[in-house]
This record gives sequence, structure tokens and C-alpha cells, in this order.
Amino acid sequence: MRPDLTQLRDLVEDSPGFGRRRAAAVPEALIREAESRVGPLPPSYRWWLAEYGHGRAGNADIATVAPGGSDDGTAGSEDDMYEAVTAGWRLSGDRLCFAVEPDCGDDYHFALDRAGEAGDGEYPVVHRDGTDGCEYPMAESFAGFLAVRASELRGLRDGPNPAVARLWRSTPGVLLDNGVHVYGPHLIQERNETFEVSRYAPGWVLVGDDSGGDGFFMRHHGRDRVSVHRLGLGAIGGDVAAAGERVTDDLLGWLRAGGTS
Repeated sequence: MRPDLTQLRDLVEDSPGFGRRRAAAVPEALIREAESRVGPLPPSYRWWLAEYGHGRAGNADIATVAPGGSDDGTAGSEDDMYEAVTAGWRLSGDRLCFAVEPDCGDDYHFALDRAGEAGDGEYPVVHRDGTDGCEYPMAESFAGFLAVRASELRGLRDGPNPAVARLWRSTPGVLLDNGVHVYGPHLIQERNETFEVSRYAPGWVLVGDDSGGDGFFMRHHGRDRVSVHRLGLGAIGGDVAAAGERVTDDLLGWLRAGGTS
């Protein structure tokens, strides 16, 4: 699923675990210069650089693009060079390290040899264990990396069910032109608390809404955690499946098709 950059901005702004330093937006010319050295950068990471430049996700420092030199021709500082995505140690074969935890902790890489579900130039993200060096799949895009980190920091683990977790690995929620809105980790807790879903519909989770008074519900537990049901937000009850309308059994496919019933 293509990253929704509006939802990504909301996620970043609403996630206290994302440390953003002073505004240091990276000019397009510097991003292109970096790409001439390490290859094309994923669109959602380019967006991050252009919007924030510096920051972290949890305790993982995200690489920036440092200027190659100052106006008088002198080189940038050692800190700038270390933090730059173009630092020589970051690119190793088909892996580009874009985030590092301190004190020999874990690090995170774009898998340049793979094409992920997010498409459009996004690379999957792999998580490399700082202790044994083993590599694990983590996300389908840089935006998905931020969504997964935000979910972990909020105690949501990888999401309320496998379908939503899969979406978050590509994008922190989606808002379609027709008003269909599937929440990211920065919204889902608040929306479920507001409508007291755990009280009125135990075992269900509100995963989104249609911007018109109906909610989209999925089971949190049980055998069927793939079907999506539409039900009025003022009519939430214990048997959502019976009271509501079954919309789809394929959340991502439905969203890719425009979220039409």
C-alpha cells in the first residue's frame, strides 16, 4: 500500500517518542546530491528529509543529509558526516543503513535488492540485531518503519490484528478521497476509547470510519480476523457482525480498489 504522507505527518506530530530536533529541512538539491552517491532514496524517506531533516524514532537516530561543505569550501563537522546517509559505513552491498540505536544497539536498513508491497520506489526495511547480526523483515517502506515504531512505543505491539499490522508496515493509516479512513497507531487507541468499543463490543476493534457516521470494525481475537464490517458509530453492540454490513475480507485489496462497497 502506497504511504499516505498526510497520515505520516500526523503520526510524526502526534508521537512523543519521535524526537525531532530543530527544524532542519534538507533542500532538494542536497537530497539529489546524496542520491548521486547512494542511489535513489525511497519517497517517504525523501519526504522525511525535506520536512524534518533530523530526528529519531524511539531511540533510533535517523540518518540525515549533511552538506558536502560550507560556503567557504570547508568540510562539514564530524557529527554531520557520521549522521549523513552518505557516510561510507552506511552502504554495504544491497543494504543502506538509515537508522541506528546507540551503544552498539540494533540498526535498520533499506533492502535495496527487494521490491516491497508499498511500491513506487519504496524499499522494504530490515531490522538487524545488534547482538548477533541476524536480520529480520520489519516494514515495507520507511513510512511503515515509522508506523511500526510508533505502534511499539504505544504498547500496541504490531497492531490489533494481522490485517491492520500488514497495512501499518506500509503506511500509518489511509484516508481515501471518498472519506474512507483507516486509522494509524496514532489514532486507533483514542478512537476506540472515545466510542467505548471494548465496553459495548468486546472482542472487536474500530479500525476506521467513513467520515460520515459509520465505523469499520474487525475482530481483535478469534478465527475470523480478516473481515471488515460497517456499523453506525451510535449503534455499537456486542454482535457487530449481525448488526452491521460485511464490507470485505481483504482490507488492503479493498483500500487499493478505492474503498468502495
